[in-house]
Amino acid sequence: MPATADGRAPGAADLPGAQNGARPGRALERSAPERSAPERSAPGRSPARARPSAGPATAPAPIPHPRSDAAPAGPAAPPAPAAAPAATAPLRLLVIEDDASDAQLLKAAVADSGAPIEIHWTRGLDQAFDLLAPAQSGSRRGRSRAPEPGRGDFSCVLLDLAAPADLPHPSDSSDGLEGLHALLQRAPHTAVVVLTDAAGAELGAAAVAAGAQDFLVKNETDGPLLARALRYAVERKRADESQRRLVEAELRGQENARLQRHLLPTPLLDGANLSFTRRYRPGRRRALLGGDFYDAVRTEDGTVHVVIGDVCGHGPDEAALGVALRIAWRTLVFAGLTGETLLTTLQHVLEHERRSDEIFATLCMLIIEPGDATDPEAAEQARLYLAGHPPPLLLGTGHTPVGLPADHAGPALGLLPCDDCQAVWPAHRFELPAGWRLLLYTDGLIEGRIGAGSRRLGQDGLADLVGDHQSAGLTRGRLVDSAIAEVEELNGGALTDDVAVLLLERNPAPLLLG
Repeated sequence: MPATADGRAPGAADLPGAQNGARPGRALERSAPERSAPERSAPGRSPARARPSAGPATAPAPIPHPRSDAAPAGPAAPPAPAAAPAATAPLRLLVIEDDASDAQLLKAAVADSGAPIEIHWTRGLDQAFDLLAPAQSGSRRGRSRAPEPGRGDFSCVLLDLAAPADLPHPSDSSDGLEGLHALLQRAPHTAVVVLTDAAGAELGAAAVAAGAQDFLVKNETDGPLLARALRYAVERKRADESQRRLVEAELRGQENARLQRHLLPTPLLDGANLSFTRRYRPGRRRALLGGDFYDAVRTEDGTVHVVIGDVCGHGPDEAALGVALRIAWRTLVFAGLTGETLLTTLQHVLEHERRSDEIFATLCMLIIEPGDATDPEAAEQARLYLAGHPPPLLLGTGHTPVGLPADHAGPALGLLPCDDCQAVWPAHRFELPAGWRLLLYTDGLIEGRIGAGSRRLGQDGLADLVGDHQSAGLTRGRLVDSAIAEVEELNGGALTDDVAVLLLERNPAPLLLG
């Protein structure tokens, strides 16, 4: 390339009159004659694809159930006026070209195309790196930050492979792509198009394989082709970045799902001759784990211990605290603690693990003592401990669920200080008849609204609802699923609070986990 003779300093960043308004353009190859042939496409380039327009959103189908009372549909709202289209922002192009005359030809070609392109020029990579600002955190998730004057936020870089790399440690001096490698490392999220001469078409293809979006041959490129290639390169880079972010989000989601799924407990009830059905629905969107927790274990003496609880709040901190309390509860049970002593120790765990003094947890703990193995029809003895939690429902054979009394309920864990020698959660002792079934749940199931008013379902409403489903012959998982579905239907949509439901049934058949 000939030396510059325009009288400008070698470090000048912008061409004179960088905005569109220069004299009519010329071909990039000065020795080539003026051409009037129609614009040509570079090999391997496909036309832009039209993006499909988003269709109208369809409402999810209502949950079918005979108890549903659909409200009459109101008048349709008038369509909102269409927003005026936003003005197209100019494409900010950084040209890395060591020859000022060729840079002027590029500017003239862009002006000839009529495309809104703002050109900035540097003679080499060292000057280009001063203009290429590192990625800003404010540009994530669609939030763009205004660039500093003359630097950063370029839509595309046009690199002449003949421009000096000025690199102290070139990556590979044998392939001629040292400058491109350094540029891709410095600006990984910016589209790059390279320029070659007619004899460097293979080098251009190698540049695309190395990470550039496209290459152009100087004596085969006019203004419209240059503008179109730059736009295509920017769109391809945006598509690649969107795909990369999508893959990263999917990988993070899969990892979080695996983590949360492993944090859900596996009940240890071997030899208990019990059917244990559980359902868990976090209130947080796209989450698998919420602040609710549950567990069930059988100790060596044949006693069955069951717990269900709810940490106030719905965030990841509350979910982590619920997991900590559930693991601590299982550990304390296997260590031999029970009753008030266990709950007191569990409150100490909560006080040390919570992030603020306002965090508390409700809890329902059930202890079923081993019955007479020789008489399967004999009643079983049980103890119930309530710490600010709704009591379970005892499902009788006559399809009339009965709520266990809550007269002996104590405060939620973490609300009041407790001493190790003071029992603040007294036990309620009761008998479980032969063939008993117990439904344990968190308050998210009963705090859903009924219709458009402020009335809540409540414990009595849940008992009536479950009784209706029992009378229809539903059992185990079908009973629990249909009850949750109707609660959501009465609420007018998904419940906002976490929901955990356990159905524990005396069953002489082998253990079934629903």
